Amino acid sequence: MAGAPSSYLCFLSLLLSLLIPSSPTTITLPLSHFKTDPSPHPYQKLTYLASVSLARAHHIKNPKKALATATTTTPLSSHSYGGYSVSLSFGTPPQTIPFVFDTGSGFVWFPCTHRYVCRNCTSSPTDPPVIQSFIPKLSSSAKILGCLSPKCGLIHNNPDVHSRCKDCQAAAKDCKQICPPYLILYGSGSTGGVTLVETLDLPGQKVPNFVVGCSLFSSHQPAGIAGFGRGPSSLPTQLGLKRFSYCLLSPNFDDTSTTTQLVLDTGSDSTHKTPNLTYTPLIKNPLIPTKHQFSVYYYVNLKKITVGGEKIKIPSSYLSPGKDGNGGTIVDSGTTFTYMAYNVFEPLMTSFINQVKDYKRVESVESQTGLRPCFNVSGHKTVSLPEISFHFKGGAKVALPLANYFSIVGDAEAVCLTIVTEGELGPAALSGGPTIILGNFQLQNYFMEFDLRNERFGFRQQTCK
Repeated sequence: MAGAPSSYLCFLSLLLSLLIPSSPTTITLPLSHFKTDPSPHPYQKLTYLASVSLARAHHIKNPKKALATATTTTPLSSHSYGGYSVSLSFGTPPQTIPFVFDTGSGFVWFPCTHRYVCRNCTSSPTDPPVIQSFIPKLSSSAKILGCLSPKCGLIHNNPDVHSRCKDCQAAAKDCKQICPPYLILYGSGSTGGVTLVETLDLPGQKVPNFVVGCSLFSSHQPAGIAGFGRGPSSLPTQLGLKRFSYCLLSPNFDDTSTTTQLVLDTGSDSTHKTPNLTYTPLIKNPLIPTKHQFSVYYYVNLKKITVGGEKIKIPSSYLSPGKDGNGGTIVDSGTTFTYMAYNVFEPLMTSFINQVKDYKRVESVESQTGLRPCFNVSGHKTVSLPEISFHFKGGAKVALPLANYFSIVGDAEAVCLTIVTEGELGPAALSGGPTIILGNFQLQNYFMEFDLRNERFGFRQQTCK
């Protein structure tokens, strides 16, 4: 990204003129897969998912600052790139845009204007992606966020951001200077634009003055992102959600049309518990001035991991976030394959290798997929492997089905563990930040509830549909 901020922000200034001319308690929305360019080769698909999971882990563990001059139910869909999407409607009249559903970030933005530019957003230079953009000029409620608005400081995680607005004074009620543009750097891409206040149109409810990013360019980010993490500009915070919940469909790598439901709850009382859920507390986020992103994540209190009933030896400092922000476990819908730090993954892998006696390890498949260990299961009608379980504070336990942590490669000739680590980069390659990032592949067919009022995470295994 060297040299990118200045060129991107110059590009921003050229496009600003294109922007605009001189409540039920629960909401349910569809959650679904997102269309990308899947490779037909079975190894390449797993290699891609492993690489993007590691890139996501790198961003989560070492987040870069955004650079700048400063109950409803909805469908939730699963997609070939390993993520999930939700469609939201903004504006007057409403314009519906698909967003990546992301519990690991705290800002909502969409591709914006007819001139939106997305670089490196498709594998084919001759077949540009079809991107749905929001058109501010078509909405009578779209407004650019002003520099003097308190929300401007929240967007940039800096209460003193107003000091950058040199042409404005606190008493100048007619000041027209806009909030400084944003530039967000993700693990696999980036996006930049200006911030709007706009009406969010939910089923049976309109939310005026919702803060949303109007991105004018992106790199490797063809769709907008709905940030469901913590933080003042996230969707749960802006809506005042007491809890939200969803059930992740099994990964759908061919992008057929399948959806489940995302439930947004604004009216739950403090005593309510969802039936048949097992709860574990959400841990207080570490507050690190240089790593503000750590305050966005959902940390859970993981006590131990077992493989085939055997407890994996994990250094105690890895299980809880320290004063430096390092350590701990987070739940992240934007990560596909669960990430584990090298010193956690290695004993877990060793336990699998020592316990698996019926299948030979195939390192050639490991080198092609980036996953390990892989075992040759050709000739076997059924496959039996040690069960992996996550044990949380309060006795909560997630005993994963085999399909949630091993994936078939090729024509049922091999299976590979779908958990990633630093690999050949070594144990220090992704130092700092969360030790374990629980990805969506491992939590497929689990109903999950983020009870924000009571600071707890609930879950149960079920078939999502």
